[in-house]
Amino acid sequence: MGSRVHSSSKAERLRKANAPKRPPGASDRLPPGQVWTDRFPILHEGEVPVYDLATWTLHLFGELEAERVLRYADVMALPQSEVVCDIHCVTRWSKADTRWEGVLFRDLLQTVRLKPGVRHVMVYGDHDYTANIPLDDLMRPNVILAHRYDGQPLTVKHGWPLRLVVPHLYFWKSVKWVRGFEFLTEGRLGYWEQRGFHAYGDPFAEQRFSGEDLEIPEDEWTKKEYD
Repeated sequence: MGSRVHSSSKAERLRKANAPKRPPGASDRLPPGQVWTDRFPILHEGEVPVYDLATWTLHLFGELEAERVLRYADVMALPQSEVVCDIHCVTRWSKADTRWEGVLFRDLLQTVRLKPGVRHVMVYGDHDYTANIPLDDLMRPNVILAHRYDGQPLTVKHGWPLRLVVPHLYFWKSVKWVRGFEFLTEGRLGYWEQRGFHAYGDPFAEQRFSGEDLEIPEDEWTKKEYD
């Protein structure tokens, strides 16, 4: 999300304008402070990485009986699923009925054995991006490591070759260009969480930021590139 140069002040900068009013007749699917869009805004941290799938790997490590390194062919050999879900960005846009194809996180977890006491996961994406998510949240049946969106391969700007999708949390938790999962017995804060964003990020509870209730400009997301 955003530019690395300004990332340290993003939470502070986004608090300065009024939230949009909830549209009349908005369904229960739309969290407070959000607006529906048909666009798919492109927000990320750092430059878009370039990959060679012959050398690409996904690293599973931390509190495991044995670490695991998967190549892209290994990921594609796992059971493949489709998820249709609404997604909600902290910058106040929501998009309904998005369709993703890939590997459910719970199926990925079948490739490793956790040590006792694992409750948290740190997700790693290029470049040097992290997000912390409770393990129970990743085990939900619609959390997916996606390589296709809306019937087509992911575009590079939306996270190709693999991105995480966690529909029930704000979309900064849905890490693009995912490269690793670290399994933890105690939680740590990820990239945006260290910079003033909420540790959990429930859209329906408006858990946008840590500390006081802050505000994000209504039109922040409209200034971004989109598909």
